[in-house]
Amino acid sequence: IQDGTLFQHIGASLLRVSLGFLLAVVVAVPLGLWMGRVRGAYEALNPVFQMLRPISPIAWIPIAILWFGVGNASPIYLIFISSVFPMMVQTTSGVHTIERRYLRAAENFGVSRALLFRHVVIPAVLPQVIVGMRIGLGVAWLVVVAAEMIALRSGLGYLIIDSRNAGNRYDLVIAGMIIIRLIGLSLDGLMRLLEGLKS
Repeated sequence: IQDGTLFQHIGASLLRVSLGFLLAVVVAVPLGLWMGRVRGAYEALNPVFQMLRPISPIAWIPIAILWFGVGNASPIYLIFISSVFPMMVQTTSGVHTIERRYLRAAENFGVSRALLFRHVVIPAVLPQVIVGMRIGLGVAWLVVVAAEMIALRSGLGYLIIDSRNAGNRYDLVIAGMIIIRLIGLSLDGLMRLLEGLKS
């Protein structure tokens, strides 16, 4: 704290999580809405995503380093790949749970597809989207710490592994673990607050 390096590590981890998570939101939510509404898209893409989803994000680390090298792009990709699937699955599931009578009623009144999405589909699926975001953000925070332990020289994950290697400073290791937990708890609290506002 005194020399400012702790805040640099926290900032680096939060920046990577923010970029990877926001990229996942931009991809997962529209894709989930599309798969939920278009049966052909669901039947074509869902088997592929269900095969990729069970793969541990940690297993992607060698591929990420091979594709993006050692730098910020690798953990951002890992965060993206770990958080995109929960959000996509929740969004698709939310669309599938919308009562069909509401959709048919809107179509009978000649509501355009754009208005149908804005005023019926998106409001109905928003709670499920937020649940998916909460799950995805939790996974993203876990993954960035693991990625920083292997491929980077900044961030809380790097702080922990470097403290262990630099003379077995387990006091710093435990401190890093506590900070990770506190930040993770704060992020989850923000998502629960958002979930409560939209429920």
